[in-house]
Amino acid sequence: MKLNLTFRKAAEIMKGKLISSQPENKFNSFVTDSRLVVEQDAFWALKGEKYDARAFIPQVLEKGASLIVAEEAGFTVPTNTNASFILVENSLRALQALAKNHRLSHSLKVAAITGSNGKSTTKQMLRAICVRVGETVANMGNFNNQFGVPFSLLEIQPKHQYGVFELGASHKGDIAETACLTLPDVAVITNVSAAHLEFFHDLETVYQTKTEIVQYLNKGGTLVYNADNEYLARLKTAYTGKAISFGFGVGADLQVLETEDFTFVYQGKVYRTGVKLERHDKLNAAAAVAAATALGISMEAILQGLKTFTPMPMRLERLDKGGIHFILDCYNANPASMQNALSILGREKALPRVAVLGDMKELGESSSKYHRLVAQYVQDNHIEEVFLAGPEMRAAYEVLKGIPTVHVTYAVMPNEWIKKLKQTLKPGMVCLIKASRSMNFENIFKEI
Repeated sequence: MKLNLTFRKAAEIMKGKLISSQPENKFNSFVTDSRLVVEQDAFWALKGEKYDARAFIPQVLEKGASLIVAEEAGFTVPTNTNASFILVENSLRALQALAKNHRLSHSLKVAAITGSNGKSTTKQMLRAICVRVGETVANMGNFNNQFGVPFSLLEIQPKHQYGVFELGASHKGDIAETACLTLPDVAVITNVSAAHLEFFHDLETVYQTKTEIVQYLNKGGTLVYNADNEYLARLKTAYTGKAISFGFGVGADLQVLETEDFTFVYQGKVYRTGVKLERHDKLNAAAAVAAATALGISMEAILQGLKTFTPMPMRLERLDKGGIHFILDCYNANPASMQNALSILGREKALPRVAVLGDMKELGESSSKYHRLVAQYVQDNHIEEVFLAGPEMRAAYEVLKGIPTVHVTYAVMPNEWIKKLKQTLKPGMVCLIKASRSMNFENIFKEI
C-alpha cells in the first residue's frame, strides 16, 4: 500500500472531520490490527457487527500512532495526545470511498470476476496471463468481500497495468457494493449455482446478485459470461452491450471442445493449449481467455500464460502421502462443487475410491435437500467407501446407509471415525477430502 496522502486529503475523500495540528502530514498506509501498530503508523479503527476497534485506540496511542480513523458517534477524542484524528460516519464506507478514489487515480485495466463457483481459479488463471504482458495486481488471498476488495484495490500502484479482482457475495447487493468500487473494464460471471442459499433463498436471487456487476462496467467495457449456465444464458438477449460468451455449447462465442487438453474455438480458429484440465477448470480457463482477449492481450501471450497457471492450495489439490493419493478440496463446498469433486473421484481407476465429506454450509432451508443429493452423487460416481461428518451430512447418511454398494461411516465430528479412516486407507488408494471451509477438513489430511 502506497497512498502518499495528506491527512487533509484523506479526510476530504472520506468526507470525514479532521482534527489535527499538522493536516499536511502524509501517510502511505494504515494498520487495522492494533497489535501490529508501531510508532508513526496510521490506525484504522474498523467497526463491525461484533467488534469495535475503537476500544484499542488508547493502546495504539501509547505505541505512538500518528493518525487514527474512527467513527464519530459515541467517541470522544483524547486531549492528551499529539495524534491526528479523522472522524467518519461509517468506518467501512470511509474505507470503500478511499479505495474507489485510489482505483480511479490509476489508469490500469481492471477485470472483476464473480460467480457461485470458480472465481478464485479464474482469477488465478487470468492473473497468470496478465503478468506475461505487464505488472498485475490481484486480490490478496480470499479478500473478496466488502472489506477485502477495498484492501485489495488499495494495493494498486502506478506501475500496475492490469488489475484482476474476484468479488464474492452471500447477500443480495454484495456485488453492487464492491463492483461500484472496482469499476471493471471487463466483468466475468463464471456461473450461477446453489451457494449461500441461507441468505439468497433461491437461485433467481443468486442470478440477480451476480449480474449486479453489469451496471458497474466502465463505458465500452465487456461482459464475459458462461453460456452453458441456464441462468446466465439469458444474457444473450438481456444484455445489449459488448459481450463474449464461453462454454461447451455450439452457440458460445468461445467454444470449449471435448478434448483431453484444453482446446477451444474462437472467431473461427482452433487453439490447442496442451494444458490438461478437469472439465470444470476448462470452463474457468475459457472465462480467463475471454477476459484476457477483452483486455486486449494477444492470443500468443494468453496461451503462454495459461501454461504457467498454478492451482490454489486446497482447491482439488492433488497430494501423495504414505502411498495414498489425496484430492484435497477443503477451501469451500456447495452442491455444484461437491458434485464436480465426486465426479473427478469417480473417474479415478484405483479401487476402492474413498470420499471423506463434510457439511456444505449456508444452504438454509434447502440444506437437507442438497445433502441428500450428495448421496446421489456418491452413487452416480460409484464411490465405494464414504466417511461423513457434520450435522447436515446426516441427511446424506440416512440415504447411503441403505445402499448395499456403499460402505458408509458417519459421525457428527470426524475425530470419531478418524482411526477407522486410517485403517481403511491403504497404499494405492485415492481419497477425496471435501467440506466447507469452516469444517477445517484439512486437519484430517494432517492427521493421516
